[in-house]
Amino acid sequence: MQSDQPVAEQRDGSSPGPSEPAAAVDLFWIPLGAGSPVVQVSGRVFETVAAKWHRRAPRDLYHAALVVTAPHGRFSIEQAPVPDRHGGTRGVVAVGPVGIRAAGRLRLFRYEVRCWRNGIIPDLPAAVDSPVRLTDDPALARRVLETLPSIPTPVWGRDEARAGEMWNSNSVIAWVLTRSGIELDAVRPPPDGRAPGWEAGRIVADPHASGRPR
Repeated sequence: MQSDQPVAEQRDGSSPGPSEPAAAVDLFWIPLGAGSPVVQVSGRVFETVAAKWHRRAPRDLYHAALVVTAPHGRFSIEQAPVPDRHGGTRGVVAVGPVGIRAAGRLRLFRYEVRCWRNGIIPDLPAAVDSPVRLTDDPALARRVLETLPSIPTPVWGRDEARAGEMWNSNSVIAWVLTRSGIELDAVRPPPDGRAPGWEAGRIVADPHASGRPR
């Protein structure tokens, strides 16, 4: 996997230019809490506790997102909070609960999974060592778009699937990539960073994908 800076320069979800491929799946590592001090502080507290529990040094946390270029458009894919009832305008393909399943009846406690044609990912300019070009195969790019609407919606922040870690935004990205047949064994967050939930997504998509039992 390699960083492809020319793709990074066009981060507004617009159609690819003449020099860009007709198809591509690009992974972006966005620092957790970029643009949101509350999330940033909460993430640091979480990582401090996790590091002490596992007796290791704290690491930087990352939130994964995708930009998929296909012959019929450019799509921004990520998991995010639900800001309003107009999910159709953001290409929402799935909605799930946050924290407690029963609380998902309230918008404040729901997340949405977006596949937004010509859409934006607000914190994309803050991405580190990105984009990572996963493939430029048109068939695989199309498969990502076709697979995403079938994603499961476990409770965010819980380990309902008993995968060994919580389900979150990284799980969503790892799930759709694994289900689409894109190889992830060599994919890693930036140095000294980690992406909680990534392995959960791989395991839920395919219990044997990461070599770990469920």
